[in-house]
Amino acid sequence: MLSGNLIELDALRHTPAGIAVVNFRLSHASEQIEAGHSRSVQCEVAGLAFDREARLMAAARLGMQVKVTGFLAGRSRDSKKLVLHATNIEFVEGV
Repeated sequence: MLSGNLIELDALRHTPAGIAVVNFRLSHASEQIEAGHSRSVQCEVAGLAFDREARLMAAARLGMQVKVTGFLAGRSRDSKKLVLHATNIEFVEGV
């Protein structure tokens, strides 16, 4: 699970099999505890959503606070760059 602000959102497209897909990018910032000490964490994470989650994300607006549950996988079979594959998307209000 990762939460953050939606900072990039590509147009909704479809795979050759007709499945909806959208690429997005989140900006995450939080305080985490590591080895008993507080640590500020800031990062940007590329994401990918399919089917229902893709349609949901495609309707979002930049700047929205989003909580994404999913898994990490390589961008492609030959790539070692990680992408967060969204299996559940929740929009957080009032943040």
